[in-house]
Amino acid sequence: MEKKLSRVANTFTPSPIQELSHLAQRCNAINLAEGFPDFPAAPAIKSAAVSAINSDFNQYRHVQGICELLARNAKEMYGLEVDPDTDIAICCGQTEAFAAAMFAIIDPGDEVVLFDPCYETYEGCIQLAGGIPVYVALEPPHWTLDAEKFMSSFTGRTKAVILNRFIHCVVFFWNVVFMNLLTVEWHSPQNPTGKVFTWNELEIIAEACRSRDCLAVTDEVYEHITYDNVKHVTLSLLPGMQQRTIITSSVSKTFGVTGWRIGWAIANPILASAIRNIHVKLTDSAPAPFQEAALTALSSGPDYFESLRRDYESKRDYSIQLLTGIGFQIRFKPQGSFFLFAELPESSPLSDVGASLALTDPKTKVAFLTLIIPCLLVLMVQVEYVKHLIEQAGVVAVPGRGFFHFNSVSSESEESLSACHDYQKRYIRFAFCKSSATLEAAAQGLSVLVDTKGCLNLPPPSKTDT
Repeated sequence: MEKKLSRVANTFTPSPIQELSHLAQRCNAINLAEGFPDFPAAPAIKSAAVSAINSDFNQYRHVQGICELLARNAKEMYGLEVDPDTDIAICCGQTEAFAAAMFAIIDPGDEVVLFDPCYETYEGCIQLAGGIPVYVALEPPHWTLDAEKFMSSFTGRTKAVILNRFIHCVVFFWNVVFMNLLTVEWHSPQNPTGKVFTWNELEIIAEACRSRDCLAVTDEVYEHITYDNVKHVTLSLLPGMQQRTIITSSVSKTFGVTGWRIGWAIANPILASAIRNIHVKLTDSAPAPFQEAALTALSSGPDYFESLRRDYESKRDYSIQLLTGIGFQIRFKPQGSFFLFAELPESSPLSDVGASLALTDPKTKVAFLTLIIPCLLVLMVQVEYVKHLIEQAGVVAVPGRGFFHFNSVSSESEESLSACHDYQKRYIRFAFCKSSATLEAAAQGLSVLVDTKGCLNLPPPSKTDT
């Protein structure tokens, strides 16, 4: 039956992040892999959803009130003028809004530039639309944008640039002479690193858009989750960018309801209409009762957002102290989102490209082999440290190597590229959007990895493991 699958379907494999999350469930391990809260959403929001169900808002539905609130919030927070009747498309989460944007602007063979390390969903949406991902590496450890490297990634086939889920903006460029739509996408703050692009970096991207008469798309799901007085700036605020920008976002991260799948795209009427039409063809409507509940969420006042930011900043600081205390390196303190991209110590013999599968606990070994190996073999990521974290600490995290990519077409050999980017093998992503009890349990579990000198104790792989 494999011959019956499409070319794109044959390239897709299970999501390592979701597979690791499933593994955490199977092994009863602490899940610091997937970016969802394990603590309750606000009672008022949940009550609104229950009330909507009991009021029989359970059929196909478009809740225009969401558009009204989004337009009001855009005006109050950013000074943007948004027409709620023509400029907003409600979708099934930010992911569908992004996918619909890609389907609206990408043709087969178009190249799309992404900043690396990169959130996994974007590549899949680009490929489904027939596009070709082209990766531009951000410079570690602070993940800075090299303007020259960025501009050199464009070719005559470039149609889009994607910035990873920071608060992420996708910018589309329209070249009138060559009739070639170019797209740039970025986030601020970013997943997995937690970087927020500086004003100068945003100007580099915006100037490229303006000079090439381009559009932009942003993923702003973390707009309210920034730290240390760093503020999110939507690309639409930069001169000449509002009409060139598609903003995508959702209630998922801000309100702790990742399973509700209520998102949206905000754009000029032509782009918004195209995205809305594609959304209708894909899913018809977002979940009706959760649209109703989103009215309560989006009506939240400034106190809610400040409390959210403060709570997550506290969790970030606790997690940094925890991980650095056992020997991980945190050379870049996340400015937003709720992930830590930690490095193994320089002295550690382990990397995330080991092949050690010598799990001693039978249940854990079966779960690891059943759930993880199929997707990791395709990604060529056999995460040795994941084995140690699961078996010794009872904690599941995500191998950093899965967020890094090689370009499918490159003048350099993969061996050469691998040698230049050896740092990619040493990162682990931890999610800290968890309850205090979960983080404390993780701390207790991870403490077993510390030796008598207070250093991270990860034994070297045996010869049979390599």
